Amino acid sequence: MNSRKTIAVLCGSLRKDSYNRALARTLPALAPEGMEFDVLEGLDELPHYNADIQAEGFPPKVDELAAAIAAADGVAFVSPEYNYSIPGFLKNALDWLSRVQPAPFAGKPVLIQSASPGIFGGARMQYHLRQVLVFLDALPMNRPEVMVGTAMQKFSDDGKLTDEPTRKFIAEQLKAFSAFIERVSP
Repeated sequence: MNSRKTIAVLCGSLRKDSYNRALARTLPALAPEGMEFDVLEGLDELPHYNADIQAEGFPPKVDELAAAIAAADGVAFVSPEYNYSIPGFLKNALDWLSRVQPAPFAGKPVLIQSASPGIFGGARMQYHLRQVLVFLDALPMNRPEVMVGTAMQKFSDDGKLTDEPTRKFIAEQLKAFSAFIERVSP
């Protein structure tokens, strides 16, 4: 398989200075050689899913996101946990994308990460997201899991991931994801 891998990144936080956006920005520096990241923006621009809107045609942003996901070698979700679950706008985007044919997530290798000020690091969001990924027919990598708890102690005030054990663990996860993509991709 080609050693160059493009990863579409779906960030579940809208706040520009969030720990999850900072984590997503850190990925290129920790990734194995040849892994490139494309952060997909505009998920919050989608209308609430409505079959009546879909009957008139998908919003252009849905088609754009679906094409980017379909073209990527893998997808990385980097998201906080909201009320023990997936942020609403991210779930809405997945609802839209689940209706696109051919299904952009079908057979797509997926990586999940989360960061949180709490000690669980977004674990409950990750498990809810995994349930949604079953319907999307995606292939989430099971281990290693990255849940950055007590994030305020691991990021500097300017949004840099400074905790060396966390950086090392994420680098190991990205290396494992590269191997996972090669193992599950045709």
